[in-house]
Amino acid sequence: MPKEEDLLYEEELLRNPYSLKMWMRYIQARTDASAKRRYLLFERALRALPGSYKLWHAYLRERSLAVRGLRIDHLAVASLNNTFERALTRRTFDRALCALPITQHERIWPLYLKFVRNPGVPLDTALRVYKRYLKLEPTHTEEFMAYLRIKERWGETARQLSEVLNDDTFRSLEGKSKHQLWLELCDIITKHPDDVAGIRVDAILRGGIRKFTDEVGRLWTSLADYYIRRSLFEKARDVYEEGLGSVVTVRDFSIIFDAYTQFEESLLSATMAAMGDEEEEEEPMAELGDGAGDGTDFVLNDDGKDLDLRLARLEHLMSRRPELLSSVMLRQNPHNVHEWHKRVKLFEGSPTRQILTFTEAVKTVDLVQALGKPHTLWVAFARFYERHGDVANGRVIFDKAVQVPFTYADDLATVWCEWAEMELRHKNFRRAIEVVRTATAEPAKPARLAADEERKLPAQLRVYRNVRLWMMRVDLEESLGSLDTCRASYDRILELRIATPQIVLNYALLLQEHKFFEDAFQVYERGVALFKYPHVKDIWAAYLAHFVERYGGKKLERARDLFEHALSMAPPAESKPIFLEYARLEEAHGLARHAMDIYERAARAVPKEQRMSVYDLYVAKASEFFGVGKVREIYETAIELEPPSDLPDADCKTMCLRYSGLERKLGEIDRARSILVHASALADPRKDKAFWGEWKSFEVNHGNEDTFREMLRIQRSVAAGYSHMQINSVGDAAILEEAVANQGASEPVGGGSSAGADAGQKRGRGGLDSMAALEREAEAAAAALGAEGAGVRRPALSGFVSAGIIQQKSAAEVIADAAAAAGKRAAANPEEIDMDGGEDAPSASAAAEEEVAVVQKAIPSAVFGSLAAVAEKQQQQQQEEEKEQLGALERFKKRKMKS
Repeated sequence: MPKEEDLLYEEELLRNPYSLKMWMRYIQARTDASAKRRYLLFERALRALPGSYKLWHAYLRERSLAVRGLRIDHLAVASLNNTFERALTRRTFDRALCALPITQHERIWPLYLKFVRNPGVPLDTALRVYKRYLKLEPTHTEEFMAYLRIKERWGETARQLSEVLNDDTFRSLEGKSKHQLWLELCDIITKHPDDVAGIRVDAILRGGIRKFTDEVGRLWTSLADYYIRRSLFEKARDVYEEGLGSVVTVRDFSIIFDAYTQFEESLLSATMAAMGDEEEEEEPMAELGDGAGDGTDFVLNDDGKDLDLRLARLEHLMSRRPELLSSVMLRQNPHNVHEWHKRVKLFEGSPTRQILTFTEAVKTVDLVQALGKPHTLWVAFARFYERHGDVANGRVIFDKAVQVPFTYADDLATVWCEWAEMELRHKNFRRAIEVVRTATAEPAKPARLAADEERKLPAQLRVYRNVRLWMMRVDLEESLGSLDTCRASYDRILELRIATPQIVLNYALLLQEHKFFEDAFQVYERGVALFKYPHVKDIWAAYLAHFVERYGGKKLERARDLFEHALSMAPPAESKPIFLEYARLEEAHGLARHAMDIYERAARAVPKEQRMSVYDLYVAKASEFFGVGKVREIYETAIELEPPSDLPDADCKTMCLRYSGLERKLGEIDRARSILVHASALADPRKDKAFWGEWKSFEVNHGNEDTFREMLRIQRSVAAGYSHMQINSVGDAAILEEAVANQGASEPVGGGSSAGADAGQKRGRGGLDSMAALEREAEAAAAALGAEGAGVRRPALSGFVSAGIIQQKSAAEVIADAAAAAGKRAAANPEEIDMDGGEDAPSASAAAEEEVAVVQKAIPSAVFGSLAAVAEKQQQQQQEEEKEQLGALERFKKRKMKS
């Protein structure tokens, strides 16, 4: 600190700090001062006049004399060297910059900046050098700011950052954005408030809050932290409250609220710690003045020991969190209806605040921008008054609500219905029915409007067509009004063409309950004219059921017309129940023949997946009314139907099995076998084991060895056909085509069976044709048949009882026929499988059956019932007459066949 004798010089230097004479006089006047004081004076003088040769010479000479006799590694010697460097180097750099052209300065400045960053260089000198450098390279401001951070010159750093942020042309060499620079500035000015006294911190941070909306929470907390570091706690609390009341995101709210809570907790903890360290001194109440203890002197005598107040503040802050968060959500979207409902629930127990919240909500929410259903706010508002027993105010709220121009008519209809329900809850039935009548009254509007024009009308002009309102009105008319008013309401609904199937059913049921049956049927007619399937399905079902129940067979023709009309409108998928009801009507009141016709129509009209169930019922009814003959006709028709009226393959196969079972019960074994042969084309032996097991059981019980072998042959043929259709890859198809081509090239046209067999063996050895094995098995079976006809005995099949063989041809003829057939197959196509069932050419087995005498079996007596005895007697008489007419040779052959 300067002394009294220095004041004269100090005052003069304050007026003119760049006066060399004054500095030299000041230094000469203090020759008796300590070396440290004189060095300080020299440094001050050189800071003001760094280019003064006299000052540098005097300063260096004095310091050189002071270090005489000291060792070279002494600190004073090192300090003297640094002083020489400062004196000589800086001047050298300055002379170089002055002497060289501007294009070569870039070579000098890196060395100059490296020099000024040395520890011995005064900070003010370095700052001046850097500022000179920035005039040449203003884009290197970040390098200067980094140096200032190292030297902890936070005020200068903040000023440089402010200038950079205000410069729109600045581009960071380090790749930093304006946002990052803003955050750096905020950190500096909030953490070092004493060093940035000349900067408008509040204005800077508020400008950042307006500019960078994604960091609002952090900037608010930085501003509050700035005031906290300056011990302005109330100002910091105001900043926190302002931030909580302005942020619009939950993230920013959480940041500010957590910081606010931490601030209050830290204040509370500091207060408790201070109170624990100090000893409380209790003074008697008598020593206090007037008014002591009543809280009036709190402001004048606040000693900071307001622990209860701080604790209450913290508790109040924590209790306000849901309300503050609700305010944030509503600032995000003030038209969010759900958030308004949640806010009302927050004030449960405070009716005044709830009323204020409801009032603010219905005023704030825009009907076009509303997220949710705005009418629910009005309804909840009215219910609030109702819960508190104020029905009159509830009516006032509803009356205001029905005048609101809602976007959708359904919202307005809901308000009307809620109003009526409130009146019903309070037993005001007349007022309730008047409310719905007022709501459904048709307003005055242009007579004819297009659909688009009508949709643009206000909800008050469209609500009279609302179905919900009309349904509530007819309910109230049924309960509280008369039959005439109720019928008028239903008729008006039908006139407006807003009825639903349920309304039609309710209207018809009401008329039936009051014995207006024909009127009810007219309502059904109007209903079926309004709707189409599938909506009209229930109306038709109720109409037909009630008509049949009412008239039965008295108006049969009218009932038939109704059923026919219903069937003409019903799609195939919905026609089955109508067909069945129609058939039941004919069974109960009409003709069985008509019922059979209806079942047949149903079997053809319904979808494929429903036809089997119809046929089951059809067969059962035919068996009941007409017997076996009609049943056979139904089975044959079902099996032989062509698309689109045919059955699915699985159902057709089931029908064949049932038909075969019926014929087997009647003793018609050949007919049963023929049916199985017909169905075998639908049964894949690899998958449908049940069908082939049924046929095998049938042949074991009723067939012979030939029929069993024929069944096996058919099974192989069907299996071959399915395998031929299921070529699973392109490679298999190519192999098959190559095999066919090789066969056509190697076999002569019209070749015999041996050539075909050889070709088949070659294909089998080559592994190219999987059908060769089946072909060889078929030829072996034909040869075995010839050997058996020639008298060669082979072991019988296991579990099979032979019924005998009647051979009309010789063994040679049989073998020749088999060989000729094999030759024809080989000549035509060696790979073709003989299915023995073609329409164009009969198979060999069919030709053989034409020559074989058929043995007839007796029909079971159970089929004839009481006529069996008469038939048996006639058969015996016929046999006796045949014996008389036959000759000896014929009688001998017949006896031989029986044996």
